[in-house]
Amino acid sequence: MQDVLFDFISKYVSLTEDEKNAIVSLDIFRSFKKGTILLHEGRRSTDSYFVLKGCIRTYYVLDIEEKTTAFYTEMEALTPPCVVSKTPSEFNISCIEDTLLTVSNADMEIEINSKFPKFETVCRKLSEELLAKQRIDFDEFKTSSPEQRYLNLLQKRPDLIQRVPQHQLASYLGVKPQSLSRLRARIAEKNKG
Repeated sequence: MQDVLFDFISKYVSLTEDEKNAIVSLDIFRSFKKGTILLHEGRRSTDSYFVLKGCIRTYYVLDIEEKTTAFYTEMEALTPPCVVSKTPSEFNISCIEDTLLTVSNADMEIEINSKFPKFETVCRKLSEELLAKQRIDFDEFKTSSPEQRYLNLLQKRPDLIQRVPQHQLASYLGVKPQSLSRLRARIAEKNKG
């Protein structure tokens, strides 16, 4: 699985064998079973995640109801805000599927960046891309109807439709599961005609 990570990094910078060995020596590769909770609301964490295989989600529990805010799949990174703010987490993170992640922390990142400055470039570029993507996603969510949100999801992340349980997908789109069923039926009907 480390080759998957190296292939991804090579889109940004080329790696020497020493740099590859340094990453492997960090012992950052972790497997988690479907259903594993990586972070509980109210707990502190220093861990950042990068999905090599599988799917994780972030969610809040409000009035005993789960509100999904994001899904992270292959080649996506997540540093929970609580890591940066050094405060308890406001949300939960769980595995939707059996998942393979890299799990790192700030100390590891400082160590690797001091030995190999080009990793800082990769991290900066990834952060910029992620920030831009989240801004666009947030704006689209705020300015679109549930039907448009679903159509955007079909266009941009069709894999989630198959991978994610319908009640979590509905929560992510800001609708009830029954509404999502009706919405899907309406879209299917339009596509027939």
